[in-house]
Amino acid sequence: MTLIVRGIGFYEPTDEDDCTVFSYFCQAHDRFYEREACGEGPHLLALRCEEHGPESTWPQPLTLVFPDGFEPPLSKAQLCWLQAEWDAAQA
Repeated sequence: MTLIVRGIGFYEPTDEDDCTVFSYFCQAHDRFYEREACGEGPHLLALRCEEHGPESTWPQPLTLVFPDGFEPPLSKAQLCWLQAEWDAAQA
């Protein structure tokens, strides 16, 4: 399974957005993703906002456990942001 965190044409959320309904959409199988039940083979997932459609997202702080799993790799700025979020959550 591959999760797309940013994509061309994806909505870029702002602090003013008050979106509340999200799901994951498997672009490889052209359907909503529910625990690998969307089809066989590799999955290519994108966060999908009910209001805006495919939406860019930052990796979650727990991603620090496996930072090498991203293609392309996380940038230094992304890793610094994740570390700051993780540190804030632990405080």
